[in-house]
Order: sequence, then structure tokens, then C-alpha cells
Amino acid sequence: MSVTQTPKSVAFYTLGCKLNFSETSTIARDFETQGFERVEFEDRADIYVINTCSVTENADKRFKSIVRKAQKLNENAFTIAVGCYAQLKPEELAAVDGVDLVLGATEKFKITDYINQLSKDTPTQIHSCEIDEADFYVGSYSIGDRTRAFLKVQDGCDYKCTYCTIPLARGISRSDTLQNVLDNAKTISEQGIKEIVLTGVNIGDYGKGEFGNKRHEHTFLDLVKALDTVQGIERLRISSIEPNLLKNETIQFVSQANAFVPHFHIPLQSGNNELLGKMKRRYNRELYVDRVAAIKTQMPDCCIGVDVIVGFPGETDAHFLDTYNFLTGLDISYLHVFTYSERDNTEAAIMEDVVPQNVRNKRSKMLRGLSVKKRRAFYESQLGNTKTVLWEAENKEGFIHGFTENYVKVKTYWNPLLVNELQLVKLLEIDEDGTVRVEIVSENASRFAEKTVHSEQLN
Repeated sequence: MSVTQTPKSVAFYTLGCKLNFSETSTIARDFETQGFERVEFEDRADIYVINTCSVTENADKRFKSIVRKAQKLNENAFTIAVGCYAQLKPEELAAVDGVDLVLGATEKFKITDYINQLSKDTPTQIHSCEIDEADFYVGSYSIGDRTRAFLKVQDGCDYKCTYCTIPLARGISRSDTLQNVLDNAKTISEQGIKEIVLTGVNIGDYGKGEFGNKRHEHTFLDLVKALDTVQGIERLRISSIEPNLLKNETIQFVSQANAFVPHFHIPLQSGNNELLGKMKRRYNRELYVDRVAAIKTQMPDCCIGVDVIVGFPGETDAHFLDTYNFLTGLDISYLHVFTYSERDNTEAAIMEDVVPQNVRNKRSKMLRGLSVKKRRAFYESQLGNTKTVLWEAENKEGFIHGFTENYVKVKTYWNPLLVNELQLVKLLEIDEDGTVRVEIVSENASRFAEKTVHSEQLN
């Protein structure tokens, strides 16, 4: 069977980060432009596209199970692998039974150029590049999948963290042009989507490589200020930003912005300075404390999320307790805990003093427990407050859920008319499932409209 026998449907599965979701959505739009019907991954399709991740070992393992799932749905379907894992280990993916095409970092956005060459009668095709060739930028955004959109503003990374494969998978740091970011934001807002989440590999480095050179034509603060003026965007959220790149000026601007919400996700990785040095992180714990304090001083209700790695080579019990106690004392809201896994071609993979897997798992469990406590304490601090919630589309056991501007997950009784609506609500109590029950205060809570009216009054 050849793909030229007019396949009509395509399905997508995305592993990993918000950046991957934005790129999957862009690839899907290319297929639709070519006349393909997009269907759910659980449905029978002619082509299955899997956007891969290789941050952790679990992401690698999940790929094989997803391929098997696609093959069960349609054994004659073509299965295509793209993304970070496809760039790092194309031969490994090609060896998985059922995979027909593997595309690396520079080829994934040209996927429709390759599909007519596919045939079930030929070996798996690999089109991969040397990562040095991934030096150009392709803009992306997700739309139509959620009540919020992920808008890619930057790609690649010039940092050399000893545990990380992302520079090997995505190449050097480079940015979208400011005008293109603004154009994409306008396109998203015209679709009626209320919230945009900025995403990239290292978005605080925005501006580098904007016009194909290493200079910073614009800064991240320039980007934030420009986006805040785009008509129709109700909410803008910063997905993740390095602590050394989160400047006081940005924090101050967000605290007074029209659309940017009080929510930061700031990678820490370790609360011990010795380990931060081994990881080649570009800050110490003292700077991290300063960033948290600066945020909370100007935005007391701000939600702060933290990435942390446990089980890094050389992490002793004392090192771990240093991190645990450091996080316990910080005014943060939740943790994303990653259990360290060795990745090929990284410095950390050949370091001595390897932490046993059972110790890594125990430390991960302790920090996940701390995260539950931190999130509950943050939610409790918000009870009684009036906030704005953006309601999502899913009916979960008779309830509709949403997030406040400061990322408190709330719920009320299901009403389809609320989907993608912004409402003022009063936070009442934490339910058994950990979400917050609310009372609706106002039927319409457009921050943009309120800001516009206020601005007109001032003028």
C-alpha cells in the first residue's frame, strides 16, 4: 500500500511540553490545508503522527505503547514520528515495529512533503539532520484544541545544563520576530480564544536570533509589553522562565499589566548550590529566593510553580534535605518533580556517585507530598477572595472546571453555556478532589473590557 492511495484522515498524539502541543497544532493545520480530515487519536485514521519527547526515560517508553495503539486501530495506517526523540535517536524509533517515517528537527514542519513517498512495502524512512542545521525558526501556535492557546515565541537553547538533551534535540536559541508573534496572537484572539500561554524552550532568552543573528533585537520585556497591547486578548500567561532571566522590570510590568496574569513557573532543579554548580545552572539559591520575594512583594496572590530534579548524580541525603527544607520555607504554590534519568550524550550520564533508583523514587515521593501540601496551603490562602475564572469545555461527573488568573483550579455545576466564558467568582471551600468550589459573582468578567473602560475614563 502506498500513501498515494488518497488517505483522507490523520490523527495526532503529543508527548511532552506545551511547546510540542503548539507545534503539533501547526503541523495539523498543514495537513488540513492539504485536504486531510483530522480525527481523534482513538479513532481509525490513515496516518498517525506522534510528536515525541525525550526529557525522561518514561517518555521514550510511552512512544512504543502509542505506536502499538495506532497499529491496533488500523494495521495498514502509516505511523510517523517527529519531535525531540526523533532527532536524538532516529534509528531507535525507526526500529519500532509499525513506524514508517521518522523526521528530525528541521524536517518535521515539512511532513506533508514526505507523505506521498511512503509505502508499506519499503523500509522505514529516516530524514534527520545534524543539529547544527537547526538554525532557522518556524512559528507555531495551538488553536482549536483547548480554551487556551499555546503560542511559541522561541526555540532552542544555548545553555549547557549537564542533564539536558534539549540543545541536542532543538539546536541553538532563536526567536520569532516580534511582528510575527503579534500577528499570531491576533489570529488566536480572532478565534474567540480567551487565554494565550507563551511557550518556548528558554523564553526568557527571547530576542536572540530574531533575524537570524545572535544579537538581541528585542528583549523578553519588549515582547511582554507589546503583547499586552494586542486588542482582544483577555489573558496572557508565561509558561516557564529561568530565574536568572526573570528581571525585576518584567515582574513589575506583569503586576500592572492589562492581560498578563499573576502566575510564574520558575525552574529551580535543586535547592543546593553545590548541585546547581554540577548541573551548570546559571544562578544560585540566593537569587531564587530574591525572585520569589520580588514577585510576592508586588503580587501577594501570585501563583509560583517550581521544577525540581531528584536523584542527580552526587545528590547525598544532606543535599536532598537541603533542597527539601529550602522548598518548605519558600512561599511557592506547587512543584513539578522530575526523577533524574540518565540521558545519552550528556555530561551527567557519566558522572560518578550515581544515586540508586529506589532512593530517587523515595525522594521523588517526598517532594510530591510536599507539593500537595504547598498547593493546598496556597488554595486555602485564596478562600474568600473574588477571582476571575476561565471555564473549560469538559463535563467531569456533572461539574465544569476552570482556572483563576492565579491558577487556582475551581469548579461549579456543569453548564455548557459557561464554556470558554470568563466569570467573577468567590472561592468558597476546597472539595475532596482538591479543587475549589465557587460562587458565581458576575456573569461577565472580561478583564480586557474592564481595563478598556477604565482607560477610557482616565482619558
